[in-house]
Amino acid sequence: MISDCSQFGPGQPAITYGLRGGVWFQLIARGPKQDLHSGTFGGAVANPINALCRLLALLIDDHGRVQVPGFYDDVVPLSDVERKQFAALPFSEEKFKQQIGVKELAGEEGFTTLERRWARPTYDVLSIWGGQQILKSAIQAQAGANVSFRLVPKQNPDRIAAAVRQFLFARCPPGIELEMSVAHGAPGVVVPLDSPYVAAAQKAIEQGFGKKPVFMREGGSIPIVTNFKDQLGVDTLLLGWGLDDDNTHSPNEKFSLADFHRGIKASAHLWNELSSVAKK
Repeated sequence: MISDCSQFGPGQPAITYGLRGGVWFQLIARGPKQDLHSGTFGGAVANPINALCRLLALLIDDHGRVQVPGFYDDVVPLSDVERKQFAALPFSEEKFKQQIGVKELAGEEGFTTLERRWARPTYDVLSIWGGQQILKSAIQAQAGANVSFRLVPKQNPDRIAAAVRQFLFARCPPGIELEMSVAHGAPGVVVPLDSPYVAAAQKAIEQGFGKKPVFMREGGSIPIVTNFKDQLGVDTLLLGWGLDDDNTHSPNEKFSLADFHRGIKASAHLWNELSSVAKK
């Protein structure tokens, strides 16, 4: 059992049955041996920051589709049943926008917000750097970026990383040396729902929270879930007590004390329910 996930929303506990995987890497674009005056040398040498920004932009189109050949080859489409289940959940896009402070949502066209967050692969630039934070009229010697692709089950992180490398290096402009280092990769996972352990978790959560859980996927990654399956041959119960507005990986991260106590209660009931399954 792992609780590094969340409820669907306030007062609505959930069992998470799917996680996205991912591959994370760093890009470094190198140009001249040192910073150069942008007036004296501008127009004569390749600018690493310009080159890096262009390469990063080429990875995705205006419709939210990753442009790396073969990227979607192994993506398993959402079934009609799953799409109906997601659509039936009490999710408000307006409240979601207010919660995160944006006027409009964005992502791959043709999919709902929950589908994009939970069950579609994504590409994001996590950080980018080069030069000074103050105005310095110089072409920088190098620039860098940290990038991630969130992957869905069946997508192979190593294969995706190799395809991205080929795509970027083939488009690297003259005068720029590109370096790509993969920091980490992990596949996505879907846990079967037709098991007695999931049924036991449903009973335990209802006793702890006073309400039946819904089933959902999670856009984040917990790589050890796949390791448990590969090495031990066991599935993992993903029962989290957090909330969407806990500011995870952000300033002022929090956790509801009421849900902390309800989670303790549900966990205590879970061990009793699991022991009943083991006896059978």
